[in-house]
Amino acid sequence: MSACCGPGRESATAATAPPADFAVPVRSTADLLRGTVAVPGGPFLMGGADEDAFPADGEGPVREVVLTPFRIDAACVTNAGFARFVKATGYRTEAELIGWSYVFGPFVPREARHAVLPGTVPGAPWWSAVAGASWRAPEGPGTSIGDRRDHPVVHVSWHDASAYARWAGKRLPTEAEWEKAARGGRGRARFPWGDALTPNGRHRCNIWQGDFPVRNTREDGYAGTAPVKTYAPNGYGLYNVAGNVWEWCADRFSADWHVPDRPETRIDPAGPPDGGTRVLRGGSHLCHRSYCNRYRVAARTSNTPDSTTGHGGFRCALSL
Repeated sequence: MSACCGPGRESATAATAPPADFAVPVRSTADLLRGTVAVPGGPFLMGGADEDAFPADGEGPVREVVLTPFRIDAACVTNAGFARFVKATGYRTEAELIGWSYVFGPFVPREARHAVLPGTVPGAPWWSAVAGASWRAPEGPGTSIGDRRDHPVVHVSWHDASAYARWAGKRLPTEAEWEKAARGGRGRARFPWGDALTPNGRHRCNIWQGDFPVRNTREDGYAGTAPVKTYAPNGYGLYNVAGNVWEWCADRFSADWHVPDRPETRIDPAGPPDGGTRVLRGGSHLCHRSYCNRYRVAARTSNTPDSTTGHGGFRCALSL
């Protein structure tokens, strides 16, 4: 991931990937569909050609992609939902196994500053590696999710998200599925609700206002994460697909798009065979137009599958 969006571990640490040997419960159809919304199949135009996009991200070219119908969670997985998974399986996340995770420096409270590890992230000194930071302690030792049970779970790696999805009887969405769902049927709109960031002066997403990284005016109501169902949903019923937290997708990341003749094969969910990073979509509460406007629908970034940050979460999808 671009350091401004969120730092990654220097190299994948496959040896630390949490074991996924827990039992997967048998779930009823009603249980599987609970909390999901339907997204119709068919062709859609994926990608973007915005003038302020980042060429290295590979947002373009705009291309037609054909998808089969699927369902996707209306909201990101919450702290409460992830806690149920951990209680049922005894699962330990990658941040817990490795012993530290990245926290936005100004969020680290005084009582946790002793846990900040030496060193800085090149180009993004506002990130701190904090020993003991995890989904249970988002800002480090002494912090908790006590009053944030309806907020998105964070400090989860791609491996962690995949493990939860398997337990839930679902999977991570492909990047194409995520983008179609995020667009909410609005075609080429810049955001899930249209082209204006704040239509009629109303905030529709949780991003940074003010001067990053020194002053956040919180005009949208939040400095950190917001509850997963904050703001109005898009046309398909999805909440917070712009801002709040970055969301893992199933795909390996590539900035080069190969478009073969048959439109139904234009996206390979597995990505390039030698790809080492995974796609993230949606932006976060730390995005600001001055350095990272990746809260646009077409925007994308990536990170190693073992990386964890205080602004990274996920939602699940389900094939029909």
